[in-house]
Amino acid sequence: MSGPSRSVEEQRAIDAQARSVVDRMMTRDAFSRWLGIEVVEIAERRCVLRMTVRPEMVNGFGTAHGGIVFAFADSALAFCTNSDGEISVALDCTVSYPTAVRPGDVLTATGVQESTTNKIGFARVTVVNQEEAVVGHFRGTVYRTRKPLPL
Repeated sequence: MSGPSRSVEEQRAIDAQARSVVDRMMTRDAFSRWLGIEVVEIAERRCVLRMTVRPEMVNGFGTAHGGIVFAFADSALAFCTNSDGEISVALDCTVSYPTAVRPGDVLTATGVQESTTNKIGFARVTVVNQEEAVVGHFRGTVYRTRKPLPL
């Protein structure tokens, strides 16, 4: 989501700053690392993440616990809404699970911050499996604290 008057070089610098912010966040985010999240792409107000569902992530029915997909999408929410380097925290999140997730599935989450005000941000995260089937529709609202992310 680049600004209309930005040069290619300016947009690259903004996207590089976003990548640096997410890299810093990942070093402190033990849970995202436990999930096995790989950061595939980071840009201004956007991220793409990947992870593989492990056997210890399943519920009593042999499918991934819903909390796994939720947590994966929540990490995407955090990364796309904090990519500007200012702390945003979740206020409200919802998720729908249209397709079951199984051990061994490789999931990809694409998070996009769709709109913001001075205090609130709204984002959408779509989670798909290796066959491109949507396994999670996630919406999140964040509070924008206007405080810088700690170094």
